[in-house]
Amino acid sequence: MNNDVLDHAAGAAAGPAVVDGVAVARLYGEPLFALPTDLYIPPDALEVFLEAFEGPLDLLLYLIRKQNFNILDIPLASVTRQYLTYVEQIRKSNLELASEYLLMAAMLIEIKSRMLLPPKKSADGAEAEDPRAELVRRLIEYEQMKLAAARLDALPVIGRDFLRAQVVIEQSLAPRLPDVDADDLRAAWADLMKRAKLNQHHTITREQLSVREHMSIVLRALQGRRFAMFEDLFEVTRGPQVLVVTFIALLELAREHLLEVTQAEAFAPIYVRLAYQPS
Repeated sequence: MNNDVLDHAAGAAAGPAVVDGVAVARLYGEPLFALPTDLYIPPDALEVFLEAFEGPLDLLLYLIRKQNFNILDIPLASVTRQYLTYVEQIRKSNLELASEYLLMAAMLIEIKSRMLLPPKKSADGAEAEDPRAELVRRLIEYEQMKLAAARLDALPVIGRDFLRAQVVIEQSLAPRLPDVDADDLRAAWADLMKRAKLNQHHTITREQLSVREHMSIVLRALQGRRFAMFEDLFEVTRGPQVLVVTFIALLELAREHLLEVTQAEAFAPIYVRLAYQPS
């Protein structure tokens, strides 16, 4: 609240203005010929509340800017009189609140008294500093910080000016088994071949091997089982020829979607199971 409120209240107290020559006012478009007698005005309605300012410098800067004074050449006498008028109104009812403002008022008076005295030159003959210089520096720094705070407050703030978008994706509770790629099959095949070489025989025979037959053997081995380990489907003791045919049979069955090759996690043992459940 400032002097504008006081001026408005003083104008109201001086008496109502006559509207349209007869009515003293208009209320919702209707003429009012007499002022109400039951209006309630709180006793402290005309007080100046210094809580509206953020400290003595804020009040002083308000007085300077309101009257367009040059902050580098403050007319201390005029500003001090107005400052004391504000402080005096609050000092009567709230001395604790007005104490720090009274300290600033004392500083203004002390600066004004120093300006009235002849300036003292320093030992080296230089001109004495303007008594207002320190106050001006504090006012400029305060105004810069106040403007910076206003610019920061104008920036969009999450929760005040906008909300962060949140998207919830419902995922299936069933675990997804990792896919078995060619590298995993190649590594498993290389391990089987290494183990097969440890069981080589020198008997030379010629054996007719059928891929279709071994496909049937693999399917029979998987009947009634949820899954089987990849290595268990091979007869390592029969030599590399049988391993090759069995491996081709597995690939053919996988290509025809008759069985699935899976593993529980990366680098885990490879399992083979039927792609269908017999009735």
